[in-house]
Amino acid sequence: MTMNWRSRKAGRPPAAVLAIMLAAVTALAAPAATAAAAPGRAGPGHGHRHGDDLALGRPASALKLKDWAKTQATADQRRRKEHPATRPLKGVKVATGTAVAPRTAAGSTSALVLYDSAGPYGFLGELYGMATANLAGHFGTVTAKPVSQYTAGEVEQHTATVYIGSTYYGGSIPDAIPDAFYADVVATAKPVVWMNDNIWTLAGKVGVPAFTAKYGWDPTQSFFGVGNVARVDYKTQPLTRTVPQAADGGILRPYITDPSAVTTLALARDTSTTPETTFPWAVRSSNLTYLGEIPYAYTKETDRIIAWHDLLFDALAPATATRHRAVLRLEDINPDSDPAELMAVAQYLNSQNIRYAFQVIPVYTDPNGAYNNGVPETVTLAQRPQVVNALRYMASHGGRIVAHGYTHQYRSAQNPYTGATGDDFEFFRAHIDGSNNVVLDGPVAEDSGPWASGRIITGKLSYAPVGLPTPNIWTTPHYAASATDYGAIKQSYAARLERSLYFSGQLSGGPVDGHRYIGQFFPYPVRDIGGATVLPENLGNYEPDPYNNLPPRLPADIVRAAQYNLAVRDGFASTFYHPYNGTGPLTEIVDGIRGLGYTFVDPATLIP
Repeated sequence: MTMNWRSRKAGRPPAAVLAIMLAAVTALAAPAATAAAAPGRAGPGHGHRHGDDLALGRPASALKLKDWAKTQATADQRRRKEHPATRPLKGVKVATGTAVAPRTAAGSTSALVLYDSAGPYGFLGELYGMATANLAGHFGTVTAKPVSQYTAGEVEQHTATVYIGSTYYGGSIPDAIPDAFYADVVATAKPVVWMNDNIWTLAGKVGVPAFTAKYGWDPTQSFFGVGNVARVDYKTQPLTRTVPQAADGGILRPYITDPSAVTTLALARDTSTTPETTFPWAVRSSNLTYLGEIPYAYTKETDRIIAWHDLLFDALAPATATRHRAVLRLEDINPDSDPAELMAVAQYLNSQNIRYAFQVIPVYTDPNGAYNNGVPETVTLAQRPQVVNALRYMASHGGRIVAHGYTHQYRSAQNPYTGATGDDFEFFRAHIDGSNNVVLDGPVAEDSGPWASGRIITGKLSYAPVGLPTPNIWTTPHYAASATDYGAIKQSYAARLERSLYFSGQLSGGPVDGHRYIGQFFPYPVRDIGGATVLPENLGNYEPDPYNNLPPRLPADIVRAAQYNLAVRDGFASTFYHPYNGTGPLTEIVDGIRGLGYTFVDPATLIP
């Protein structure tokens, strides 16, 4: 994943960027970042950005996405050349009707999420399964498991079923999908969503004539193409796609035999041809929705994953009314913040009747004196009454306090920068590699439930003694913590307002691998696989200057991301902002988001 930070001290240089949790499976890579600054000078830190830079980072080597893409391309070339036959199942009943999800509110549905676990990249299936289960957690209950564990009739026990095909079966990898699942997919009238691989085997198991008669396209004559697809049109939005060529497994291009039976839901644009070629990125026929790729890798705030975020409503809650809400979060406030800057932003938001969240780190510490001429410094809220007064004003004028860690740094370590509050991770280790990239190293050495709970609870007890409300919402410093830490957070807070990490082993119940994980942002509140309520942050933040070989992220960029998210029928535009950037850019962001029809809400109202 991509991450960058910059200090807000010594002249308040632009906020930098933890670009850490986007990109779903691009977890763990980092673009170039400046080395830690000399003590007392501006360096990386004190703010983080979760935006375009993240999606452009290199994926962790542990995820092997380039190898996976190459394997898929090779297998598909073999299928195209050999046209392997699949023996049809006997006695398969193909349903003629289509049932839609019940016309009930989100929260009363049941989703079955099935994923691949076989083959050398079976771990990717679990990561994709977690991401899908998290999104489905917005709508109701979720059952998620390997497709190999499917038993006959399960699709009928759920509102809708989603299968994520990440293992290309054939050759040395025998098909792990039970015949019962193939048979039930075509026999049910309930919604089924199928992603990526093995749809051609479904057609073969049913019998190609029967499949094409019902669904109007022939997967056995449909193949993956890479080309140069950087845009996917959905509804009225030109969504982006930024998959590096070497890691692009392609998008399956459906061979449509009966256009009257097929609805194109989203359209991919391939500019490798002249003129450009368009083809369906997602199609629906009868009860079956098919996506030609798995849209969790290399994502960003304007990405084609927005289409998937909305398509889930069709499967699970099609009667959902259109509604667009926004969340604003003031970021990285701590005892060393400038109270005048805080008041200026708070008074502006109050004048606009904007409900918002404001994050507070209760203890500021600079154990190495990086910003204090080499002299260690620690400041508490009780030692900064003017800051506390500003926070009290926020709390009584539309603001909702949110806890943002205890110290937002780790010991006196450069983790990876100065060791000062706001610069570094608190619950995860990181370092800067020889290419000046930030690399996540996994949980801290002493990571455990008691260790995490100690910091979380100590921080939570810091607010009431100075007359501040005790928060019930949390944002993890730099959006990175272990599965154990997230469990400890859930014990103390009603919800997290953030992007989050999900680790290999969490869903399967196996050993949790701290080096294989998926980072995810949400377009709406979800109940995740850990049972926690996670509130959305999906727009990233304002960054006025280029940094770490990244372009600026201006108000127009944030508003554009909000515009693209209008495609989600009950979605959010959730952004965060550092008060030291003043009210000018904030005014542009607020006006732009409101101008699109969003209504700013108190994030606490989103907690079930």
